[in-house]
Amino acid sequence: MSDTRKLSPDAALALLAWYREAGVDEAVQDQPANRLAASSASSQPSQHGGASAPQRAAAQAGLPPGAAAGLSGAAGDPSDPVLSARERARMAATLEELRNLLASFEGCPLRYTAKTLCFADGNPAARVMFVGEAPGAEEDLQGLPFVGRAGRLLDRMLAAIGLSRDSAYIANIVYWRPPGNRTPTPQESQICRPFIERQIALADPDVLVFLGGAAAKEMLNRSDGILRLRGKWFDYDTGERIIPALPTLHPAYLLRQPAQKRLGWRDFLAIRARLDEQSAR
Repeated sequence: MSDTRKLSPDAALALLAWYREAGVDEAVQDQPANRLAASSASSQPSQHGGASAPQRAAAQAGLPPGAAAGLSGAAGDPSDPVLSARERARMAATLEELRNLLASFEGCPLRYTAKTLCFADGNPAARVMFVGEAPGAEEDLQGLPFVGRAGRLLDRMLAAIGLSRDSAYIANIVYWRPPGNRTPTPQESQICRPFIERQIALADPDVLVFLGGAAAKEMLNRSDGILRLRGKWFDYDTGERIIPALPTLHPAYLLRQPAQKRLGWRDFLAIRARLDEQSAR
């Protein structure tokens, strides 16, 4: 093994970039760190005048004083993170409240290995919302979805149909980067699902686009592969109204399979046509 202490600054930066692309997100320490251990702060006296955990969560999220009662069941049952997620997501009346509740949510183990929460990017009032699978390395560093290579391709695809991040809203079904960019487990997706469902309902777009098979299958409850699902319109029920939803190929897949960009282009033309059709009504 070469001695990295002899590397030039440029070579050291190049090596770090290579490690990051390979999924290495933390240096090895002399002693193992238990990231799932309870915080030492939990054993200290309360700094909130004896406030309960639900009351602190409601305060952090900016919810009204009475909202803590709705969180008590979720906070009191840490063995059921999906139930906890449902309760918290249900309490959010705005996207800001939802983000704050998600930031204080401890039920998803991915938050302990990721650097940042990637909630959303773009315009929450946009007519079209894009939902992908999970953050990658660049997203984890910046705290925004789709800012790496796949995100840059997505920007070009949006521009090709007259859209941009100012006229689109972008999120993922999982809010924290899985270690090494691995695929989120079904449990991780299920834990995060109540939050993305509430996020879609609060954003209330006119058109919903699922980027990639993982997002499409999870949110549409389908088992078909993305090549069978793409290009077909589905009804997505938020509980308040039906939103037309289109699965399409993930930009990361298109980077690996450039020949399939023609299919992605067809889907984005369909998105543009649906938006124009709705504007003409």
